[in-house]
Amino acid sequence: MTTPYDIIVIGAGHNGLVTAAYLARAGKKVLVLERRDVLGGAAATEEIYRGFKYSTCAHSCGMLYPTIARDLNLDRNGVKIIPFDPILFSPAPGGDPLLIWRETGKTVQEIERFSKTDATNYPRFKSLVAKVAAVIRSIWLLTPPDLADGKSQGLVELLKLGWKFHKMGRKDREEALRVFPMSIADFLSEWFETDLLKGTLGASGIFGTMLGPRAQGTSYIFVHNYFDDSAEARPWGFVRGGMGNLSDAIARTAKRFGAEVRTNAEVRQVIIKNGAATGVALQNGDEVSARAILSSADLRSTLLRLVEPIDLDPHFAWQARNFRFRGGCAKVNLALGEFPNFRNLEKRLSAAEKPALIRLAPSLEYLERASDEAKYGDFSSSPFLEIAIPSATDPSLAPAGQHVMSIFMQYAPYHLKKGDWKSRREELGDRIVDTVSDLVPNLKNSILHRQVLTPLDLEEVYGLTEGSGYHGELSLDQLFVMRPVPGWARYRTPIRNLYLCGSSAHPGGGITGIPGHNAAREVLSDWRNLRQ
Repeated sequence: MTTPYDIIVIGAGHNGLVTAAYLARAGKKVLVLERRDVLGGAAATEEIYRGFKYSTCAHSCGMLYPTIARDLNLDRNGVKIIPFDPILFSPAPGGDPLLIWRETGKTVQEIERFSKTDATNYPRFKSLVAKVAAVIRSIWLLTPPDLADGKSQGLVELLKLGWKFHKMGRKDREEALRVFPMSIADFLSEWFETDLLKGTLGASGIFGTMLGPRAQGTSYIFVHNYFDDSAEARPWGFVRGGMGNLSDAIARTAKRFGAEVRTNAEVRQVIIKNGAATGVALQNGDEVSARAILSSADLRSTLLRLVEPIDLDPHFAWQARNFRFRGGCAKVNLALGEFPNFRNLEKRLSAAEKPALIRLAPSLEYLERASDEAKYGDFSSSPFLEIAIPSATDPSLAPAGQHVMSIFMQYAPYHLKKGDWKSRREELGDRIVDTVSDLVPNLKNSILHRQVLTPLDLEEVYGLTEGSGYHGELSLDQLFVMRPVPGWARYRTPIRNLYLCGSSAHPGGGITGIPGHNAAREVLSDWRNLRQ
């Protein structure tokens, strides 16, 4: 083996880089190994077509935890979040579009065009969701307690959680407990009557999953993904220069603290001796040793692919195999020769205002029908789309007068009933482009380049098992003390000195940095007891 390190981090996604930065800041000798030649994982920027910079997977940022941004000096290190307004533009095929603005009063006026009742309810709805989201996000920084160990530390953490929940007030507590297991369709229907408003908001409850809006627990996903535009939060927007600039900035911070980051360095196996991880073997034949190994890859990639089956307890292996991924997303990235002109929008925005984030979700029924087709093994004929045009606020991403368009599509099942993804990739791309073209008459004639990423591509290229950007479904049975599996929610694994620091761990997916932050904290707390 080569000269040993204190820590090896597998994968240079944003969580792996956050882990490396915190551990290097604590004085540890850290090595990050990334199999691709680009940093960031699903938070990467790539110039696939000359002159156009694509945020190839994740395209917007608003959930990055402020504590992490401050600790790692990301603002000083070149990370600039460009907020967009309106926050959402939601077209209604054949009808009037809906605009959601940063200013609540302006949104209320917009909703009033559809329903005075909905306009009256919107501020109260937003206030409730913000309170519940604040409590959830305060829990994110906690290490989930081990309910089976019988030790006082788990009890202390539960008491802290209980106190945070108690401070919400009785009415909000009751509402939160009632809302979490609900479907987003039922939750929104209690507040609103306008189909377009419910579809636009409800998409946040199914984004990145195979679940339809009537599935139980999708209200939790909605709160998890809540667009927090309060004064205390970082603005929801696009990272200047693309999402990869965020990952690159975290990597620069980690290197400044002394971490080493290697690209084109794919890990083939975690080396285990006497039940403890002692190093890694690379595809090129090299072996590197360390006192602790942290993997930002997902649960299945780490424990079922990089670890020999003989080294895993059979019951844990069974639990890991049953951890559900079911991403359900596909992605199309376009280079455009001109700005896309959406129907029925020119009279609603000033010349200086451009739609930057667009959702095609005209109703909850539309979303449910789209999910139905995927349940039976085909991608949706009328899909839900989230369309981003980051060049609308950041001209550096494309040549002058030209633009990049990023399109997330649901639903696209990983397992197809007919054919396979290699043979049906372009068919999927055509379906997505045709759907957008119904909203944007000038789209097809302006396309200079097209990249289509199927769920299989997301797995093979970006390491997202079954195309799951969350590294596993955010269902109620896969959260908090049960993420990724009951008994192993504290970033550790049954193999000594092997930890998870990616989104398969608490609190799950999104560009938050929190799994990496929390895992680094747990390694440091274990440091004196780590042994080979």
